[in-house]
Amino acid sequence: MDKRILDKVLTGLSDKNIRFSELRNLILSLGFNERIKGDHHIFTKAGVVEIINLQPLKDGRAKAYQVKQVRSIILRYKLHKEGDDV
Repeated sequence: MDKRILDKVLTGLSDKNIRFSELRNLILSLGFNERIKGDHHIFTKAGVVEIINLQPLKDGRAKAYQVKQVRSIILRYKLHKEGDDV
């Protein structure tokens, strides 16, 4: 897991400046499964009720409100703590 991107997402100070590819890789590293339908990247994970549905902006960045949704799910399910024990 890229701790730098995780920290960037968790601080919430640069939601508009996170690259879609970085956010996607972070979600995958947290154990989510990905399904792609058109430009929609749909992520699911056992034990997480919400489904994450992301679409990249034309410039390759993630949408700010979607970064906020991902942050909310990471904090609600304490997913950022899973890799800390290693």
